[in-house]
Amino acid sequence: MIMQNTLTAAVLLIGNELLSGSIEDRNLAHIAKTLEPKGIRVRETRIVPDIADEIVAAVNALRMRYDYVFTTGGIGPTHDDITSDSIAAAFGVNNVVQPDVFDIIDKYLHAKGVEFTPAAQRMAHAPEGAQMIYADQSIIPGYRIENVFVMAGVPRIMRIMLEGIVRHLNTGVEILNQQVHANVTEGEIAARLSAIQATHPEIDIGSYPQDPDSTLSQFRVIFIVKGTARDEIAQTCQEIAEACKALGSGVEIVD
Repeated sequence: MIMQNTLTAAVLLIGNELLSGSIEDRNLAHIAKTLEPKGIRVRETRIVPDIADEIVAAVNALRMRYDYVFTTGGIGPTHDDITSDSIAAAFGVNNVVQPDVFDIIDKYLHAKGVEFTPAAQRMAHAPEGAQMIYADQSIIPGYRIENVFVMAGVPRIMRIMLEGIVRHLNTGVEILNQQVHANVTEGEIAARLSAIQATHPEIDIGSYPQDPDSTLSQFRVIFIVKGTARDEIAQTCQEIAEACKALGSGVEIVD
């Protein structure tokens, strides 16, 4: 569903380990949940390997289509950390040392008695023209080049970087949500749910069956209702609840 006055975003997850299943992604959900209250909706995500041409193609496609692109992974010191090189190539600029970042890392490692090796110095590089974005708990900044924001792949570090980045974003109208929990099947409610959705085209209704063996919910289906108008969300939830009650279901509306 299309909600007015919201901005759009894509998330580009970079790393061979994600595609092989060696590491499970823990970043996408956090990014989406952080952006939605800011009126920014994640509309697409892609996972690409540590291959420069793949990264360049994905960045160039996504940055033309969405208001913002957020990348995670590939900005560390190892041989396969090629994200900054690839972002620079996508924008047709050089990947260069950022003097302030270089000095910060150098001083940090020197204080710990650790050599600032050429490999570690890779973390001080970013594309020409990039804006470094610092966060309180990390000496390594994320950075922005035009509408692309580049972050680490390690979830703890990514979250710190994202905290710094969100302060630099334009925001749309806040995206609100409520939930309706019910003991119906999707087949039972499908026709009525379609009619309710047609009546509220600016509202996004999602239907999510629950695992019957799960201890997380006593209900068979959770409906998540999103939009920018609180009254219309509440009205939509009420209509879903009434439709479920008509099928003999217990219902709970959750803010």
